[in-house]
Amino acid sequence: MKNIFRLVLLLGFVFSVKAQQKPVFQKVRYDDDFTYLKEDSTKNLYEKIKYIPLGKNDKFYATIGGEIREQYTYTVNDKWGDETDSGDGYLLSRFLLNADVHFGIFRTFVELQSSLANSKIDPSPVDENKLDLHQAFLDVDFIRNENQQLTFRIGRQEMSYGSQRLISVRERPNSRISYDGAKLFFKNKNWQTDAFYTHPIANVPGVFNDDFNDNAKLWGSYTVIHKVPFIENIDLYYLGLWKNRAVFDDAIGKETRHSFGTRIWKSKGNWKYDFEGLYQFGTIENKTISAWTLSSNTSYTFENIKFNPELGLKTEIISGDKNSDDNRLETFNPLYPKGAYFGLVGLIGPSNLIDIHPSIALDLTDKLGFGIDYDIFWRQTVSDGLYAPNMQLLYSGKDTTERFVGTQLISNFDYTVNPFLTLSVEGAWFNAGSFLKEVGSGKDYFYGALTAQFKF
Repeated sequence: MKNIFRLVLLLGFVFSVKAQQKPVFQKVRYDDDFTYLKEDSTKNLYEKIKYIPLGKNDKFYATIGGEIREQYTYTVNDKWGDETDSGDGYLLSRFLLNADVHFGIFRTFVELQSSLANSKIDPSPVDENKLDLHQAFLDVDFIRNENQQLTFRIGRQEMSYGSQRLISVRERPNSRISYDGAKLFFKNKNWQTDAFYTHPIANVPGVFNDDFNDNAKLWGSYTVIHKVPFIENIDLYYLGLWKNRAVFDDAIGKETRHSFGTRIWKSKGNWKYDFEGLYQFGTIENKTISAWTLSSNTSYTFENIKFNPELGLKTEIISGDKNSDDNRLETFNPLYPKGAYFGLVGLIGPSNLIDIHPSIALDLTDKLGFGIDYDIFWRQTVSDGLYAPNMQLLYSGKDTTERFVGTQLISNFDYTVNPFLTLSVEGAWFNAGSFLKEVGSGKDYFYGALTAQFKF
């Protein structure tokens, strides 16, 4: 393990020396833009692979990129003592390699992913997927200039919308998620709208066996409007979901679910906010779906105080099923959210929850940040259970009226060595509440993690 971490550190320092300009890596790597290098006649070796001319036409070029992430995690009392009541340490490794080729109005992007779980007992497909084709899509530009773009995309692709509460790339778990399908998107300086129809990929352990998934469909439209008076930015969206088999505490069967929602947000300046609300309806077997969620995430940064402290408060109310004996299901489905929804090691998913989450973040130096946050969880209804981030039912709620799930304290240090390399240390303590003590072992859970992430 030490040798792997040393290699990541070495690569980070070497590439930092090689780069003449600071690169900016996007959360979805197909959004990276290195075309500024086309005017540079003195490119070094690294910059030569970031912009490879494919002829005299400057619209014909290629770029190569990737990522190595090593993450050592140590846990105590997995699943609050129901899986193991001893300590477990393991190393998660993720490798990504992509090639992006542009031919005028055409573009193709291909990315391989390898996710390995060393020493982890019974790793899930999200932990380990040895090698697979993660992305492979073709773009056709109908309009593309400085002011606007209209593009059709088809193939296997990552998608990320809003705060990733519903559709994400699943960055923090070891295997990122992608989607097979088609998307048409238009954007200009003040707004963007996407329409898509996809099949989310189900990771399968092994090599090149993440086949087309005909057991799930995800479709919809997502619009973002900027520079809106008084509210800054607004998202408006419709999302449709079909699953061949979905499992809830009060329903099992084929699920068709429709989500309409909006998000109002501001991400720049001292005062930041993110308010979101949505309603879901549909059917699952012989039950009708009626679910909802409201979320508020606000923060303020004190720039004139040492360390620029940022105080934040996040609250969520996420519906659960009220009555197990009726023909309705009120359990909220978060679709495909960021995997580690409440902390690095995702224990609880955003369904049937009330959550209060104060936090503080400090800039100790220009490169070193420190954060601490405290989560308090209750079940929204006592008739429904507790779910994981992937909507796996962790514990049924039918045999207990206890509402209090527990509290979670998380602290982290993040160090940006350079644009290529980041290091982080995170630890958390989950104090099990009365609900967990009644339905299971209810032992307090601990994890600590050390992460090194290198991008190029």
